Amino acid sequence: MSALLEVEKLEVGFGGNTSAVRGASLTVERGETHCLVGESGCGKSVTALAVMNLLARGGHRTAQRLSFQGEDLLKLDDRGMARLRGNAMAMIFQEPMTSLNPAYTIGSQMTEVMRRHKKVSQRIAIDRAADLLGRVGITAPGLRLGQFPHQLSGGLRQRVMIAMALMCEPQLLIADEPTTALDVTVQAQILRLLAQLQRDLGLGLLLITHDLGIVARVAHRVSVMYAGEVVESAATAQLFADPRHPYTQGLLRCVPVPGKQRQDEPLGSIPGTVPRIGPGFEGCGFRDRCSFADATCARSVPHQVAAPGHDYLCRLAP
Repeated sequence: MSALLEVEKLEVGFGGNTSAVRGASLTVERGETHCLVGESGCGKSVTALAVMNLLARGGHRTAQRLSFQGEDLLKLDDRGMARLRGNAMAMIFQEPMTSLNPAYTIGSQMTEVMRRHKKVSQRIAIDRAADLLGRVGITAPGLRLGQFPHQLSGGLRQRVMIAMALMCEPQLLIADEPTTALDVTVQAQILRLLAQLQRDLGLGLLLITHDLGIVARVAHRVSVMYAGEVVESAATAQLFADPRHPYTQGLLRCVPVPGKQRQDEPLGSIPGTVPRIGPGFEGCGFRDRCSFADATCARSVPHQVAAPGHDYLCRLAP
């Protein structure tokens, strides 16, 4: 049986000047939480938007394979993608205030999703919306359905976005840094909620983040992205125990370890910045920031396998 989502050699460019995603590959299995991790600007969100076919004007995508439940997404027209979006596959965006329409109530926006795809009555859609608001931890759901987005806190708006994404019982849920704008306490609540929903509903969850603490708590599998490429992919425990790519190693060194990090010791960092990658770029995108780099890194980047299910892009021996 094929994976729920299969992405192979995905390329995304904008205007012919920028290669935002360069040959990225990943899979999301049914019932799996797959984290796509990397620093800001590495192409994580663009990858998700390419899967949903929601790229900004001027963006174009190609891939050797881009399939959902065995269906080729590259062959679907706008009508075909609209049939899937919000229905079988749904996305939670990074900032809920800009994702919710300020001119419409929470209830009208949630019921519209279900009535568009399922052709049910308004009463059934309202009952479904109220039930889901309760399931995501929102009290007095009947009252909230009549409110506007500006009347809710950031944490409540994010819960509404999660509930809205679940209205049509999707098989795949893409969450693009869903806790970025929230305080630490609410972040933890949202992450526990997503993990619980994923277990209860058997969702395939693609969680985009730059926080390795989140990855360690919720992910089954991790793909590390840098400069538009997936540079390492492995099961979560394997990646944390035996990181192979220098960028992954650098990310893990940046995470302070309670009890081991001295107060007078500077936090870890990776020198330099993410390069701007244009068409025709060759070699390793991390080479200018890597202490192991040599002249060969400017010419080719071998794909290596450290163990079954654990592969990375680097010339360093496995």
